[in-house]
Amino acid sequence: MVFTPQLAQAQEDAQSSEGPAYPRDSVLGAADAFFEALASADKTALADVMIREATIFVHNRMELGNPRVDIVPVADHLARWARGTRNVSEKMVYERVYENGDLGIVEGPYSFSVEGEVTHCGVNILNIVKTDEGWKVGNTSFTMVPPDMCDIVGANWVGQ
Repeated sequence: MVFTPQLAQAQEDAQSSEGPAYPRDSVLGAADAFFEALASADKTALADVMIREATIFVHNRMELGNPRVDIVPVADHLARWARGTRNVSEKMVYERVYENGDLGIVEGPYSFSVEGEVTHCGVNILNIVKTDEGWKVGNTSFTMVPPDMCDIVGANWVGQ
């Protein structure tokens, strides 16, 4: 199954309703569960929706003229996340979705907020894997730009 940019508005409308927008046993359901876990007060919830052996690639462009790529093992990220106390949320528009057997990919712009304030935006690429326990987020790659560049990366809802 492949979703195209034309479906982005329908997806955004579905996410704005109460409850999960997609069945949990699906690629998009796994993406929804990931973002719900990020926003959860239960900081251990993220571990239930990610593959611990996976890797996070952060294409950090926060400092003009000094881009870098940070590579973070998911297990390390989960350990730090579990100790966190801040309220965070992330909004993503699923512009492209691909599913082939046990492989899923979800791509699109996002914004990340801490205590209600947008700290950065970018483009997410979530690799989602069908495991014995259901679909989970595996490797992730994302760009990270300051809030004044959100419109450039497609997160045009920031500042509205």
